[in-house]
Amino acid sequence: MSAPDMPPTGPEPVPAPPRAQHGWLNFAIDFGPLLVFFLAYKFASGGEGAFAATTAAIKGTVAFMVAIVVAMTVSKWKLGKISPMLWMSSVLVLGFGALTIWFHDERFIVMKPTIIYGAFAAMLLGGWWFGRPMLKYLLQSALEGLTERGWLLLSRNWGLFFATLGIANHVMYELIQAKQMSFDLWLTIKVWGVTALSFLFTLSQVPVMLKNGLAVPEEAPEKG
Repeated sequence: MSAPDMPPTGPEPVPAPPRAQHGWLNFAIDFGPLLVFFLAYKFASGGEGAFAATTAAIKGTVAFMVAIVVAMTVSKWKLGKISPMLWMSSVLVLGFGALTIWFHDERFIVMKPTIIYGAFAAMLLGGWWFGRPMLKYLLQSALEGLTERGWLLLSRNWGLFFATLGIANHVMYELIQAKQMSFDLWLTIKVWGVTALSFLFTLSQVPVMLKNGLAVPEEAPEKG
């Protein structure tokens, strides 16, 4: 979703289409830290005592914070830049991660996505309302030929998607507070469910881009 070489994307001075060989790297940068957190939490789980789950969450949080710093370093090294979306996510991960460790309270982990989704939704929908396609500036990559109207539609659609994710995450937070949902279930939904939904939503936006000027590379004619 936030990958600079995968749709939807944002502006870049070079009008060349994104290179496919970086697709796996962008995916790893975007979702790798979250997967590290999930695996670290699962490996640390299983202990006994009232604080076993919190201890596992804190260990996972430490791994998450290290992984997000590594992701930023790799992004700068291999892609030459760190997108504003990655910067914002990293700041919140490190901030809420520090709060989780300091207060020994995994609720900060569950709260973080609501704030991230809410911030992106407000930025994208606010920009759309005032006629500014903020998605271009958040992701900093090129979709050759996409019109201004296309960028505005993508910004609106992704803003609504983030708003929906934010509301859903807040509902799950309240369920966890009411002890009607476990942290483990929330984490599984966050890692696998949201990732799958983001991928499917990205695919659903391809017709919007094609209808609004997205250039499709033509296949080279076969020789002979």
